[in-house]
Amino acid sequence: MADLFDPDPATPAQPAAPAQGAEAGGAPRPLADRLRPERLEDVVGQEHLLGPEGPLAAMLAGGAPSSLILWGPPGVGKTTIARLLARRVDMTFVQVSAIFAGVAELRKVFDAARARRLNGRGTLLFVDEIHRFNKAQQDSFLPHMEDGSIVLVGATTENPSFELNRALLSRAQVLTLRPLGPEALEALLARAEAAAGRALPLDKAGRAALIAMADGDGRALLNMVEQLFALGVRHVGADELSRRLSRRAPLYDKSGDGHYDLISALHKSVRASDPDAALYWLARMLSAGEDPRYVARRVTRMAVEDIGLADPSAVQQCLAAWESYERLGSPEGELALAQAVLHLALAPKSNAAYVAWKAALAAARETGSMPPPKALVNAPTRLMKELGHGEGYVYDHDAEDGFSGQNCFPDGMERRRFYVPVERGFERELARRAAWFEKRRRQRAAERGEE
Repeated sequence: MADLFDPDPATPAQPAAPAQGAEAGGAPRPLADRLRPERLEDVVGQEHLLGPEGPLAAMLAGGAPSSLILWGPPGVGKTTIARLLARRVDMTFVQVSAIFAGVAELRKVFDAARARRLNGRGTLLFVDEIHRFNKAQQDSFLPHMEDGSIVLVGATTENPSFELNRALLSRAQVLTLRPLGPEALEALLARAEAAAGRALPLDKAGRAALIAMADGDGRALLNMVEQLFALGVRHVGADELSRRLSRRAPLYDKSGDGHYDLISALHKSVRASDPDAALYWLARMLSAGEDPRYVARRVTRMAVEDIGLADPSAVQQCLAAWESYERLGSPEGELALAQAVLHLALAPKSNAAYVAWKAALAAARETGSMPPPKALVNAPTRLMKELGHGEGYVYDHDAEDGFSGQNCFPDGMERRRFYVPVERGFERELARRAAWFEKRRRQRAAERGEE
């Protein structure tokens, strides 16, 4: 399928045709192809880039196009913007796809671009799915960008920070395209109706349902509009719409940004004690096909990181939910995960154990290989006893209150406090206990003349 808005600058503008129209001697042109805008000003939904204060407008006002990385979901106009940029600055538009192009094709593209530059014409090279190129292929663009042979415009649905080389990113401006909002999608519906010369067979509720089904993808919306026109019916209700048309699949890549963004939203909703938002993000992940075992593992991590000892039963709930899922499978077992998420969201929060563990790790790195006090080391052999191992150890249960107060840090290392319980949940009780032990520790040290 052609891009939603991707007219070729070398091709004259095509007049809008009815939805079932066809070019002479050819197959019918898809509606999305016939509704491609001819000017940047006609691109919808990306006003933050194309508006008067947007970076593209500023770049065009300066008259010198620069290399760009267009990052955004499918069907929002990445290819279109690249084509129209080439037309606006009067450059030859060349498009390659990282899915199909190899080193040999790229070399031909670079040679042709160099020849054009020598003849006084620039080349805007549009690379679709640029994140699919490996490091060496990405590096191959650099000298041609630097000598002016090409202005590179790459399109990607993946986070450029993770998928593109630092050297390439340093030579290109990253612009983020947004999913098309309801107003932009409604504008596309109006254009489709104008091109067809008739209204869609939808009432207000039906139009809203159709826009929701598109999920921010303009190309998907126009494909569904074309299906509606082909039905030849007078009215389609919102309920019937979902039966007749296929809803656009939610954007979710289990190894990409969708995966990490949604688990981050779930984690932060739990941390914010928002059970409803947490359930929503859990449902988004599972309905998009995420592995429930991955969710179970991450939810257990939330229990130990953000709840910890404020509610010791939280991790038990997560492990029980994990086991329940293993026994029940989907979809029944997913309810157990939902219950665990609700428990975590409504549990008292504490990251005191998490903070204490990180501080202890840092101290361990700082102090290197300092040995434990000899009093704490077992002496199973005569030699070890002669070396003083175990000497001076006080068996805590022999103390009057079951607490010896002896030093357990390495000799010569100042005592540190890593764990500071919060005044929430069960940690309130742990804080009381820690304070009691600290008081008795000072008393024992004073009795031994250490303070």
